[in-house]
Amino acid sequence: MSRFAATRRSARRHSFRAWTLALIALGLSAGPASARTLAEVKALGVISMCASPETLPYASDKAGEDPGFQIELGRAIAEGLALKLSIEWVVPRRRANVVNCDMQLDTVSDRAVAGARVLLSRPYQKSGVALGVTKGAEPVQDYRDLAKDQKVGVMVSSVASVVLGKAGKTVTPYAFQTDMIEDMARGGMYGCAASVASLSWYVRQHPESGVRIAYAFDSAPELTWNVSVGLRKSDAALVDEVNKVLDRLLEDGTVSRIYARYGIEHRQP
Repeated sequence: MSRFAATRRSARRHSFRAWTLALIALGLSAGPASARTLAEVKALGVISMCASPETLPYASDKAGEDPGFQIELGRAIAEGLALKLSIEWVVPRRRANVVNCDMQLDTVSDRAVAGARVLLSRPYQKSGVALGVTKGAEPVQDYRDLAKDQKVGVMVSSVASVVLGKAGKTVTPYAFQTDMIEDMARGGMYGCAASVASLSWYVRQHPESGVRIAYAFDSAPELTWNVSVGLRKSDAALVDEVNKVLDRLLEDGTVSRIYARYGIEHRQP
């Protein structure tokens, strides 16, 4: 493997952990029990999915709240398979090493990142890091067009901080993504580099903020990736059936409608 390829894979792995709860995904390959094949889930009438509670817009276990786009997508997939959905709630560092579930949404569509034990469905969304811009500011279309006086918030030691630093841009480091987005929204800086889902969710909750989102990092491959359904220790037959369901959900607009309920644009992989 070349040094560039190794660096790129390492960068993607780091980004995924930071932005899409990869501690859960790692737990899938570390669990002691095996997930089930198509024949086994059909026999049980249930397919299980890992999710992390209180992580909207991804997922929530609280009654009366939006369940999260991962939960809604999981339910749609289960329904398409004529199965019930069981949610395995995972709290990193407490249950990740004992979890046993069949599928994990938002798994990076890269075998080197997902791991050898995880089979991947077809990609269903283009994800990654976006640029949130404060009210009244004109978004740049590419991060390389940022001016020196356009200060951008970044997470400490994140890949985005490295990419912007190498490009000679002005950055301000943060330890917490929520603080960073809120400071940007108050006009404390021009913009911030955050996950597409988190920025979109903030705009949905605070439409008065005037925050705008630009996919300014699409030209940086380490900050943009496709996501699939990860199926741990499963079989090709289950992957094929999940792919058929995803094709239908994509074609009839179900995937787009689910994302839209959380303010997220569905971007074709």
